[in-house]
Amino acid sequence: MNLDSIAAVIDALERAPRIVIPLVQEVPAAIVRRRPSPGRWSAHEHACHLAVVHRLFFERIDLMLASPHPIITPYDPSLTAPDDALLRLELQDSLAWYAQDRARLVTRIRSLTPADWARTADHGEYSHYSVFIMLRHAALHDFLHAYRIEEALLRKSWGDD
Repeated sequence: MNLDSIAAVIDALERAPRIVIPLVQEVPAAIVRRRPSPGRWSAHEHACHLAVVHRLFFERIDLMLASPHPIITPYDPSLTAPDDALLRLELQDSLAWYAQDRARLVTRIRSLTPADWARTADHGEYSHYSVFIMLRHAALHDFLHAYRIEEALLRKSWGDD
């Protein structure tokens, strides 16, 4: 991890809402809540999930900066919420929270020192984990969900149309 890598992660995190939010708004109302298959999320759910997970990022940063040997519990939304939990969220509110929390996250991480970025934790799923890895993972996570949203947007057929 070097300063250029840190700057690139901050940049990706800062720019993501300007890509994700217009993409979500492009998805027609007729399909935004439609799941591509059982057990797979709709565009609505992917977008709302991006808003919901910010709480996790803030909690993990706080823990990793405060504790000398933090332990991170893996997050699996299918184990912590009902199947339709994200569908019950208001999409426009979730997009606003996503943008607001992301701005707050970027402001917070801009103040981290290189030593803060290097802070580590034991993570139940990963061989090694640090503040840098968590935030890089967050940036990649945005684009994984954006890709799924775009798949829904561009889908030619839903099997019954």
